[in-house]
Amino acid sequence: MEKKQGKIGVTTENIFPIIKKFLYSDHEIFLRELVSNAVDATQKLKALASMGQFKGELGDLTIKVEVDKKKKTLKVIDRGIGMTAEEVEKYITQIAFSSAEEFIEKFKNVSEEDRKSIIGRFGLGFYSAFMVSEKVEINTKSYKPDAEPVHWECDGSPEYTIEKGKKKDRGTEVILHIDEENKEFLEDYKIEELLNKYCKFLPVPIQFGEEEVEVEVEGKKDKDGKPKTKKVKRPRIINNTDPLWKKNPSELTDEDYKKFYRELYPHTLEEPLFHIHLNVDYPFNLTGILYFPKVKKDYELQRNKIQLYSNQVFITDSVEGIVPDFLTLLHGVIDSPDIPLNVSRSYLQSDSNVKKISNYITRKVADKLLEIFNKDRKKFEEKWDDIKIFIEYGMISEPKFWDKAVKFALLKNVDGKYFTFDEYKKHIEKTQTDKDGILVYLYATDKDEQFSYIEAAKERGYDVLLMDGVLDSHFINTLEQKFEKSRFARVDSDTIDNLIKKEDKQPSKLDEKQKEALKKDFERNIDTKQFEVVFEDLSETDAPVMITQNEFMRRMKDMEAIGGTGMMGLGGLPDTYNLVVNANHPVIVKLAETKDEKEKDEVIKQLYDLARLSKGLLKGKELNEFVKRSIEIIK
Repeated sequence: MEKKQGKIGVTTENIFPIIKKFLYSDHEIFLRELVSNAVDATQKLKALASMGQFKGELGDLTIKVEVDKKKKTLKVIDRGIGMTAEEVEKYITQIAFSSAEEFIEKFKNVSEEDRKSIIGRFGLGFYSAFMVSEKVEINTKSYKPDAEPVHWECDGSPEYTIEKGKKKDRGTEVILHIDEENKEFLEDYKIEELLNKYCKFLPVPIQFGEEEVEVEVEGKKDKDGKPKTKKVKRPRIINNTDPLWKKNPSELTDEDYKKFYRELYPHTLEEPLFHIHLNVDYPFNLTGILYFPKVKKDYELQRNKIQLYSNQVFITDSVEGIVPDFLTLLHGVIDSPDIPLNVSRSYLQSDSNVKKISNYITRKVADKLLEIFNKDRKKFEEKWDDIKIFIEYGMISEPKFWDKAVKFALLKNVDGKYFTFDEYKKHIEKTQTDKDGILVYLYATDKDEQFSYIEAAKERGYDVLLMDGVLDSHFINTLEQKFEKSRFARVDSDTIDNLIKKEDKQPSKLDEKQKEALKKDFERNIDTKQFEVVFEDLSETDAPVMITQNEFMRRMKDMEAIGGTGMMGLGGLPDTYNLVVNANHPVIVKLAETKDEKEKDEVIKQLYDLARLSKGLLKGKELNEFVKRSIEIIK
């Protein structure tokens, strides 16, 4: 063929400057686009061979990525189907720019988020090479018999040349002449970083550079009788062409899944708690593996650990809106050819297929958890404290997940026993239903701090849940909405007899006049801005003085502390408490009869400090004074 000059089919002269300017922040995806093209060309050749339309030898199909710092070139080389001169004209200089005018128009007001997606949507995958290059060459030779090699060249303007090339083997070689602004793409570490990010699981081997390995020397042994070894260099294949999520789950072991987890997250020391293997082919295609990570502390949650792929090509690890929000806390891989490769996250979030995928994943995760629960409840209970944050988040945020999760979600009491929701209701409904028919779920958030309140509840035959997770204050609200004729009350939010009111009321050993006088005595000795004195007719065995805090206000403050109420200003208010005086305790009865004001004040201060001490509210100077006073009393 004769050398030919031409002009890319675009009427405007500024297509390349626009590519460079507007896509500059996402310019690293050029390598994904070029390698993906090479993979497509290779896969097409394999398909032709399997159909008998290509009779030649496939040979080594490894795709090679090569950097030459001296020549300032980056090459992507494949042995796929290649192109004829006619195909180069059609696919490179015509189709790619068939919608260039629309591209120009759209780019005038495009959002930052959509910029990286524009390339693929307008058929400009190959032209992303010009974001980092001053010139791009193509050497290609079709698999077709007697096809001539073709050389194509373009310097980033609409002008190009096409002529007979020198390539002897089938396939395509794309040569990027990297420009001054993008010299980082001539560094091995940078290219390796991008290949690991975008091409780690592509289905065709990708070679970049070499690696040194030790191999045994045949027939030779050292003085200890061990085989001798030598170091040799071999091509470095950077990708795993057959990742675990493409395999049949029945053929895999737990160790296989753990090994793959380490491959995905090489810097993570903790092993995952559970894995869920996704595999569906109707009404869409989707495979993947999701892991429940072990969370050391509630606040160590990390999002963006799920990697989204399309036919093993990496798309994004920013999956909010693509998978249900609560599952963004999980780790793993989702791969679906039904997810377009070159679209923005905002496009994905509105795509009907993606919504179906999101619903499927929610259902599959719930089904798998129920299966694990039914198969080995003891093992499930052992891991509950680690996984409950994920499950609670899902039950709070996803109604469809709630419907399934009620079968395996657990409640844990302060004695470490686990119950399903139905089991726990049966466990407490005879003892903890109040006089109005409301079932009261007592809970503690800190077993040590609320110990005396827990013991008071146990003395009456009541059970107390432990709700000490980061999401439990939100979760309690959800449970109250879902459970009929029920309410939740923290065990220290009031006296136990007020929390679960029964028909029989304790008679009082003090009359109203005595209570009023004693209330003034208490108010004289305490911080009345923080504590309100209230008298209750409790059992003699209950503490003489205790501190409670209003359930509603405390819960609102707890929720606001983790960013959830939408109410302003509660977090800035000081904590206020009730100082509950037990009118039936012998110490209080005796105190009401005491005439010595000094003695009365001393006892009140001691009772007040003891109550604060039990709540962890006595600190600093006041704690020191309490210790001194206690020593004097002992004397």
